[in-house]
Amino acid sequence: MAEIRNYTLNFGPQHPAAHGVLRLVLELDGEVIQRADPHIGLLHRATEKLAEHKTYLQSVPYMDRLDYVSMMCNEHAYVLAIEKLIGVQVPVRAQYIRVMFDEITRILNHLLWLGAHGLDIGAMTVFLYCFREREDLMDVYEAVSGARLHAAYYRPGGVYRDLPHAMPQYQASKFKNQKQIEEMNRNRRGSVLDFIEDFTQRFPKAVDDYETLLTENRIWKQRTVGIGVVSPERALALGFTGPMLRGSGVAWDLRKKQPYEVYDKVDFDIPIGANGDCYDRYLVRVEEMRQSNRIVRQCIDWLRKNPGPVMVNDHKVAPPTRLEMKQGMEQLIHHFKLYTEGMHVPEGEVYAAVEAPKGEFGIYLVSDGANKPYRLKIRAPGFPHLASLDEMARGHMLADAVAIIGTQDIVFGEIDR
Repeated sequence: MAEIRNYTLNFGPQHPAAHGVLRLVLELDGEVIQRADPHIGLLHRATEKLAEHKTYLQSVPYMDRLDYVSMMCNEHAYVLAIEKLIGVQVPVRAQYIRVMFDEITRILNHLLWLGAHGLDIGAMTVFLYCFREREDLMDVYEAVSGARLHAAYYRPGGVYRDLPHAMPQYQASKFKNQKQIEEMNRNRRGSVLDFIEDFTQRFPKAVDDYETLLTENRIWKQRTVGIGVVSPERALALGFTGPMLRGSGVAWDLRKKQPYEVYDKVDFDIPIGANGDCYDRYLVRVEEMRQSNRIVRQCIDWLRKNPGPVMVNDHKVAPPTRLEMKQGMEQLIHHFKLYTEGMHVPEGEVYAAVEAPKGEFGIYLVSDGANKPYRLKIRAPGFPHLASLDEMARGHMLADAVAIIGTQDIVFGEIDR
């Protein structure tokens, strides 16, 4: 009989299922995991330290690059922290736009998670389906901010600009004839809101497609049911937040428990799991996509009926418009000071957290009254999740490590910071 040997195995950092630069040192007994030791720091970009040497406004784009799959949610926590310290009241229209884009970002995040998680476990088609829908939402990002990924759209005091009245359209090319181009532009003839509304009507059918492929799929259930089980008590003790905590049956969601912006004015439900395994976390995230779709619809309805400003009128915080700047000396000075020296934030410390797609994303900000933060600490939701990998993977097979890394929805930008 062949003897079973103990292996120490490097899983990653260049393994496609390690999601970035995770170096996982696995101690195996045959094919059973005895110990999993995640090594981090291979993507460390010193975001917290860099923020100490940049003005408050210059640090906004750094937030996009933390969890680079849920960009605007990271910006949201950062601008909330600054607004708390300054004590500024954001216009209601800007709050609705923020909530809408938070939920669009949640859908974007979960689509990438579902596609990648499926691909890791061996379901190829889901990946292609998910990216089909992501492309539309990326176009919305690009329409409002000019960038597909790193938007820098939220600003202290509101958002960069109101929603555009026109959606970018496909141009005729030698690869597509006029009829195909017209079909592709069919839902792009109106405003950005029209396009998002069209998306929200199509999206539930798309989620049904994903569920048809996976939810009752025998192989999918064999790979996820009973894998990486975490009890509600352990989930709380390990510092889980977001779908990882709700998948274990704890109904904790900052949008309900500590509402920020206008979450107390929109109607949505919080899905929770029963068994705390990979399958339950999958079901929770899929239902979250449907709930986010509901919230986006409500925001569209409100935004259509209520025009208004999207930025505070305080030129110590928000720059004057280009037109004002070119007509008045005082506005020009405000504009120049804001973009060179930056705003001065009152002395104090503050913690602001948002329910990011992966969990509680928090910003702890200490100001000494200068134009730069004295100290910035980022509470990344993925960090405690990765810390629990050893406990979740112990006793499982090597192939289950891939399913557990997938279910944790790990992005290294925020873990290494």
